[in-house]
Amino acid sequence: MTQMTGHCLCGGVTFSADMEKTDYHACHCSMCRRWAGSPLMAAGAQTVTFTGDDKIGRYKSSDWAERGFCTNCGTGLFYYLIPADQYVLSIGAFDDAEAFKMAGEIFIDNKPGGYGFAGDHPRLTEAEFMAKFTDGN
Repeated sequence: MTQMTGHCLCGGVTFSADMEKTDYHACHCSMCRRWAGSPLMAAGAQTVTFTGDDKIGRYKSSDWAERGFCTNCGTGLFYYLIPADQYVLSIGAFDDAEAFKMAGEIFIDNKPGGYGFAGDHPRLTEAEFMAKFTDGN
């Protein structure tokens, strides 16, 4: 387990997260792209502690998730999976983003043609990714 820290652009929200892995995924779904202004690149945390809770806004973007941001500077901080009670933190908010490596991309069939990530990692379509939750994989 690795403990990592991060903060929003203005410093009003800080966090400390216990990370089992420093792998991240890029999500190309239309909601993530609209929210982040690009693919959402995020990593799952085992536990996370925030300071500046009064500056954290939450937007319930679906029945199963909320997106968290600093209400002062607008920094996108996390995607929170409600049923799993798990935070997936934006790698751009970490103090040391160099520690992360891309482990995969999801919703690859939703990705616009104007950009692409290099590297040999799994690239799942929307159907392939969603099947992981319905097929019991």
